[in-house]
Amino acid sequence: MSLRVDVERRLGAFTLQVNFSAGVGLTALFGKSGSGKTSLVNVIAGLLKPDRGRVEVDGRVLFDRERGIDLPTARRRVGYVFQEGRLFPHLSVRQNLLYGRFFYGTNECSIQFDQAIELLGLAQLLERRPAALSGGEKQRVAIGRALLASPQVLLMDEPLASLDEQRKSEILQYIERLRDEVKIPIVYVSHAIEEVARLADTMVLMSGGTVRAAGRADQIMSRLDLRPMTGKYQAGALIETRVSAYDPKYCLSTLSFPGGELLVTSVSAAIGETVRVRVRARDVSLALAPPAGISILNVLRGTIAEIGALDGAFADVRIQVGAASVLARITRRSQEQLRLAPGQEIYAMIKAVSLDRHSLGFV
Repeated sequence: MSLRVDVERRLGAFTLQVNFSAGVGLTALFGKSGSGKTSLVNVIAGLLKPDRGRVEVDGRVLFDRERGIDLPTARRRVGYVFQEGRLFPHLSVRQNLLYGRFFYGTNECSIQFDQAIELLGLAQLLERRPAALSGGEKQRVAIGRALLASPQVLLMDEPLASLDEQRKSEILQYIERLRDEVKIPIVYVSHAIEEVARLADTMVLMSGGTVRAAGRADQIMSRLDLRPMTGKYQAGALIETRVSAYDPKYCLSTLSFPGGELLVTSVSAAIGETVRVRVRARDVSLALAPPAGISILNVLRGTIAEIGALDGAFADVRIQVGAASVLARITRRSQEQLRLAPGQEIYAMIKAVSLDRHSLGFV
């Protein structure tokens, strides 16, 4: 199943002009506030009408300006999860969840009620009213209600924005399950790079109402030319790994990937499970020779692929480690003293304690 969007809409002095495709899995629309992310999901949902273009899901046309097709929101088979749960306060959780069935018969539902309850951990909440729920619980119910409307596309507009860190951590694991188990395109709006790094299969980078880059999340995040838009101070790379060992004496897990291994402290995953690791550029140091007599546990041998100068004192170095990329942020003085250049063999050192639970996600 796929989503294809090619639209243009003028909003005062701002113009939204977007062309992108999304497949099964989670596609993150990432960009600063005002880049057009929410306007775009409103176009997909039918809440905002484009001046030009076309929106289709798996070949079914939702909007086509030239052909005069503009399906109303209720007929688009699009689930929408807003920043706030927007639950009906007078209905129980069970009744809120079943609300979507009023629009579609039970035979059309791609996910059954019991499946949604299990997927989102809602069994203990069914008889409560929204006033008795935490922020994270409300969002889980809102996601369940959207799923039970049998959508062909699920839109999530910054669903964690109103939650504190504890509630965000709680709901992230449910969104990961959603991404992996519900076989429809999920379009996820965020300006938080940590969420995108943990969740996204595909990343669509937006700025000024247009798509500046789109592709696999790990590839987009490791591109030095996109730092002004991905976040200069939050720069980092993604590595997809597999848990290969656990040391109970030191509470350390070994994560293996083509190119090396990483030791980390905060993985609650079984041997063989896949884990996505975000390595921040500021947490990586470089050495010209294999280091000895150091406390840093992770040393990866690689080749310098690219060096990008930043304003002021810093430079970013992209190191190719097998099929993965690692970014290191160092001073320009260090770059010159080490005489770093593309093609040079280098050793990237990463402290195990820097790879905390906020850096790890499950694939």
